[in-house]
Amino acid sequence: MEKIAFLFPGQGSQYIGMMKNFYDQYEIARQTYEEANHILGFDLAKMSFEGSLFDLNKPSNMQPALLTASVVAYRVYMEEIGINPQFCAGHSLGEYAALTCSGAMTFGDAVRITKRRGELTELIADEADGGMTIIDGADEGMIRRACEQVSTDTAWSAISCYNASGQYAISGHQDSIEQVESLLLDQDAQTTPLMMSAPFHSRLMEPAGEQLAVELANYRFHPFKWPVVSNVTATPYTEAERIKGLLQRQLSQPVKWTQTMQYLKKHGVTLTIELGPKNVLSGLVELDKLGMKSFAYGQKEDRKALKELLDQAVVSRPRPTVVTKCMAAAVATPNRNWDQEQYQKGVVEPYKRIQQLQEELEAADRAPTTEQMKLSLEWLGTIFETKQVEQEERDDWFHQILDETGQYYLWSDDKVPTA
Repeated sequence: MEKIAFLFPGQGSQYIGMMKNFYDQYEIARQTYEEANHILGFDLAKMSFEGSLFDLNKPSNMQPALLTASVVAYRVYMEEIGINPQFCAGHSLGEYAALTCSGAMTFGDAVRITKRRGELTELIADEADGGMTIIDGADEGMIRRACEQVSTDTAWSAISCYNASGQYAISGHQDSIEQVESLLLDQDAQTTPLMMSAPFHSRLMEPAGEQLAVELANYRFHPFKWPVVSNVTATPYTEAERIKGLLQRQLSQPVKWTQTMQYLKKHGVTLTIELGPKNVLSGLVELDKLGMKSFAYGQKEDRKALKELLDQAVVSRPRPTVVTKCMAAAVATPNRNWDQEQYQKGVVEPYKRIQQLQEELEAADRAPTTEQMKLSLEWLGTIFETKQVEQEERDDWFHQILDETGQYYLWSDDKVPTA
């Protein structure tokens, strides 16, 4: 049995035309882009498929665009294959997609947050004259020494991403970065400047992190469906309450990607699936020779090979439905109402309706219709109301049910009427 980790890429994986094939082929991809378009107030799909690279590379556009691309890849994967991972991790911006697909953050909230994150990083990049460069073919010591050699109190650079053995990123003031590039090129290293990039994961981003914390305070986060490994700690988030603090710190602290992959390897991961437009993270898995299989779901040949592998290795299990999840939620929530008459009418009777519906569906061997799913959720809402379940717990349950069954757009306004 394969032990799977989902990987979500960050800056550098975007390109014009990304996910167009998914958009053309899958309704869930079109619905996801439509939600992003509505939130952002412009046509993100058009920008991603046929816009200019200059516009796409602006952080305030690139960040929600790449988030959306990764969530589309994930949602299509769940429709086509549907096997859950044991772990999730995202590189830099990709951590937002990892949190979204783990159920801890709604997609709509993630679009809003990454849009704001992009706006904040644009301001820092302009004000600080900062940037970022990928370094290949140099070890950590060489890069540290080069950064220390050229850095001053007013212009400095430092390692900002530990991507793989032999690949790092540096961030800081542009003048300092260019001097480091020159020193390392003389030592046969390769450098790849990231165009229009802010100095991510360096202390230049601390002011942006403080403003991001203000934005994050506006959102609620939900329980995780599976563990997400943090860039900052290279260990899984222990609770949803830590999301705000770790995402703030992530902007100004190095990405511990090498350590993240070592954590996954140590905990038995045998297969990584990159959910995004390119195969950048899959390439890093191969570069580090970790002995894990790697597939990039955005690549046609990898999708085909992955499906063949998992069809052979895993016995498919039926995906839960809204009806079965409503039954589970009705039983799992505590009761705080001891009025027997109210309990009979508001809990026992609606539960029996859901149960009877499920028995009818099983007898007919068919999936619930949209109307039947909505009815089940309304009956569950009555049960929650009668049991006096707290509002936050209700919201978590409804979010979990729609997320785990893939019914993200059962209601056009993304709100369950009884929630």
